Amino acid sequence: MQLIDLQAQYRRIKDEVDAGIHRVLDHGKYVMGPEVETLEQRLADYAGVEHCIALASGTDALLVAMMALDIGPGDEVITTPFTFIATGEMIGLLGATPVFVDIDPVSFNISPAAIRDAITPATRAIIPVHLFGQCAEMPEIMAIARQHELLVIEDAAQSLGASVAGEPAGSWGDIGCISFYPTKNLGGFGDGGMMVTQDHLRAENLRLYATHGMKPRYEHHVVGINSRLDSIQAAALNVKLKHLPEATRLRQQNADNYQELFEHAGIDQQVVLPTSGESMEHVWNQFTIRVPGQRDALAKHLGEKQIGHAIYYPIPLHQQACFQVEGESPLSLPETEKACKEVLSLPIFPELIDDELQQVVGSIGDFFAQQQRSAA
Repeated sequence: MQLIDLQAQYRRIKDEVDAGIHRVLDHGKYVMGPEVETLEQRLADYAGVEHCIALASGTDALLVAMMALDIGPGDEVITTPFTFIATGEMIGLLGATPVFVDIDPVSFNISPAAIRDAITPATRAIIPVHLFGQCAEMPEIMAIARQHELLVIEDAAQSLGASVAGEPAGSWGDIGCISFYPTKNLGGFGDGGMMVTQDHLRAENLRLYATHGMKPRYEHHVVGINSRLDSIQAAALNVKLKHLPEATRLRQQNADNYQELFEHAGIDQQVVLPTSGESMEHVWNQFTIRVPGQRDALAKHLGEKQIGHAIYYPIPLHQQACFQVEGESPLSLPETEKACKEVLSLPIFPELIDDELQQVVGSIGDFFAQQQRSAA
């Protein structure tokens, strides 16, 4: 059993995807074709925003967002260390300083209290990451940002369709960044990304920076980059976006089933199950349990049973070599460091069937039964 079965996803909508791709092949507008404009319009409706700007990747979305907001040397950007490298990497690439703060141990998302404590006169922006399909505490984060006149860029790479207090991920801050990497809830057949915003002038500026700073053709107003979504990717994503609400429902159903199966098996005390916070709409990009003291042994056991699993993330960003500063004392973020030793993500993709869910939980139950026998 795979952690995510992309072939099963394709087979379910194969005819629609193939037809969309062939339309692109027929008209030949392979870059920024009509499918891209359609995707931008449809995703704006889905995500509850006024403007969408398609790009070549979610990483580019973070980069272009910060370029357009003039974030650079001398600026500090507060973010979480419990995320993929791209979040901190793009801050550093522009010469700004990533300021890593600790996480909430229940949601795994950035702690608003830790954000408040980290603000200095050099702070320009906050980048909350909506991790594993659940939003960060955006009402509190936005209140902090307004109080201190800070920019907010939402990294919603894993959480398209999630919401807090009825407001979708990406719609709270100045700019939201989305990824279409194949393993995401709305995943393409390669890389892709999107920036979202409520502001018309900001949307025009974002589009400018993503296309060489060029408007009209061969007139360049800023130094930008080349980041454009291919029409073939957009064609596939238009099909998958149509099926996304049902795919999200199935992910949520799988999460509920996991909770029941763990409780029924009596092993919900050996692991810490993930929860959906109050006022949160969780879209379950990952179903991530905590396994205190035995995570690596359980992961090995699942591997031997050929059950897909993953560790997101084994090394926090503040401990990565690329973010170490010579002469500075190592940063201590205890909740993040503890999570990195305990988290284990299990299959939750929409095409999972009940027997497979039972197989996952049964294998975990077998592991703990073996541990108890060994200790007896």
